[in-house]
Amino acid sequence: MTTKIHMLADSLGRPLRFILTAGQVGDITAAPELLEGFCAEAVLADKAYDSNAFREIVARSGAEAVIPSNRTRKIIIPHDQAIYRQRNRIERCFNKLKHFRRFATRYDRRALHFLAFIHLAAAMIWMR
Repeated sequence: MTTKIHMLADSLGRPLRFILTAGQVGDITAAPELLEGFCAEAVLADKAYDSNAFREIVARSGAEAVIPSNRTRKIIIPHDQAIYRQRNRIERCFNKLKHFRRFATRYDRRALHFLAFIHLAAAMIWMR
């Protein structure tokens, strides 16, 4: 049993929203749901989120899509590399979550229980 955690974080690297999917599900499938109801100046994401449909969703929300183009794209879409460097904040947020043993080793068998603990760990990160 594998799962994938999709996370939305703010500009300070604090977790805002989580979606848990099966491990084989692509990243781009959960992205529109993560952004629903949030407004931002820019959306930073890695190459897994590079699709025209997702870029259109980001543009409709009034944000700039700072997403590097996938190698398979015929026409490379440029992105702001200075802003993209800030994407490491979400990686650091995942690192903070991994300090919780229950998160890192996934003791919970049920996805619902695991997601509940993720929310608890996120609340503890916000309280620091």
